[in-house]
Amino acid sequence: MYLSAQISYYPLTDDYKAPIKELIKRLELSGLEVYPNRMSTQIFGEFDDVMRVLSEIMKWSFDTYGKAVFVINFLEGDRRPRS
Repeated sequence: MYLSAQISYYPLTDDYKAPIKELIKRLELSGLEVYPNRMSTQIFGEFDDVMRVLSEIMKWSFDTYGKAVFVINFLEGDRRPRS
């Protein structure tokens, strides 16, 4: 099953830009299709792959930067932007 997800990440730290940039970089290296923008990052892939990557990314974030808020919307199916 293909999954589309939109993630907004809010690290609860004064220097919030560095964790956001690192999270996007890690997502881009994950093998998923990633479209970052100013308000959120969209990710696309097979359900199990998306959920595995999100689990790893969230654990990494909490271990590395401490408290953070993740807001994630999921939509079953391929909702990738078309050019």
